[in-house]
Formats: sequence, C-alpha cells, structure tokens
Amino acid sequence: MLQNSRYAFINGFTLKLIAFLSMTCDHIAAALISSKEYPELYKLMRGFGRIAFPIFCFLLVEGFLHTKNVKRYLIRLFIFALISEIPFDLAFKSSPGIYFDHQNVFFTLSLGLLTLCCIKQYYDNPYRHVIIITISCLIAYFLRTDYMFYGIMQICIFYYLRESLLFKSFSVGFLNVYMDQPAGAAALVFTGLYNGKRGPGIKYIFYVYYPLHLLVLYFIKCSSLL
Repeated sequence: MLQNSRYAFINGFTLKLIAFLSMTCDHIAAALISSKEYPELYKLMRGFGRIAFPIFCFLLVEGFLHTKNVKRYLIRLFIFALISEIPFDLAFKSSPGIYFDHQNVFFTLSLGLLTLCCIKQYYDNPYRHVIIITISCLIAYFLRTDYMFYGIMQICIFYYLRESLLFKSFSVGFLNVYMDQPAGAAALVFTGLYNGKRGPGIKYIFYVYYPLHLLVLYFIKCSSLL
C-alpha cells in the first residue's frame, strides 16, 4: 500500500487541514458568490471544494479502525451535527429559519460511522452487511443528509477496499464522476500519501471550526445585503 511507502508523508492533521481548506472554499462560493455573475470563479471554488468529502470519509474510516472508544466518537459527531445544523441553514438559505430539506455533513458522517459499527457486529455475515448499508442509504436519502446515500456508499468503499489501493481508487473515482463531481477523485492523491500518523492532537478545533465558519459566512452574507 502507498501509505506504507517511503513517499507517504502526510499525517492526519495535514489531511484535515486540506479537507477544511477545500470545504471552506466550497462554502464561501456556495454562500457568498453568485454563479450567474461569476460563473468561472464559482465553478473553480466549488470544484476545489469537492476534494473535502472523500478525505472526511477516509479519515472517518481511519478513526473507526483506530479509536479507543468508538461510542464516544459517534456521540461527538452527532452532538456537533446538532450544533451545526442551525449555522448550516443560516449560511446557505436565503432566509433565516430551520430547514429539513438538507442536513449538514456531520449527520452523514455520524450515520456512516454508525453503519460501520453495525457492520462490525456482523463481520461474518455479508448478507446483513447488505441490509445494514441499504437501510443506512435509505435513512440518508430520506433525511436529506449532505451527499445522501452517495456519502454512505463512499464511506463503505473506503472501509471495504482499504487494503486495495487500485480498487479503492477506481471505486471512489467512479463514484465521484457519477456524482458529477470528478474533482473529488483528486482527494485520492492526498489520502494515498497518508503515513498513518495522527499529527498534532487538536481535533476539537476542527469540530468547532465547522459551525463557527458557517456563522461567519452568515454574518458576512447579512452585512453584504445591508
């Protein structure tokens, strides 16, 4: 695996920085830039933003495999999903309020992690795996979580094909192209250079950053409308 080669030099902290930079760029475009007035800039920023989610999926699987307390990890994700929902709606909707037509990415990651936990309980029963993944995809679809069932599928790809760089790369690349966001496949360059090390242990900064930057975007959007 490339992660074990001498070319792997990116730790988990750096991967998170890349993902959050990509995500922030995407959110700035979605919240503040008009696709009609600045179509090229909008496309460029949204395209770069597609790199973030596959990295989040990869890191989720790594966290699931190596964390000492998966239950605490799941609770933390769900709590920040709840905390982030109002800032998420404020940043991306035209008027203040609570909306249920699109939920933030922490809900997708929470559901994805819960899916992996259930799969692990029935590690020797592939038929139950299919049932669990199908149910999770349906929940993601009906709850309208970010990336919906595609998000759950991508997490499962990173989990099941984690030992095969070739099949993982092909599957993730194909899925992102099918989702009409081919730039997402570029995330494989960064995950392929992962060296298996965590880096600086300041994970809560990343959790807090998500709802905080959404609030900042909301206030910037409000000030630009005055």
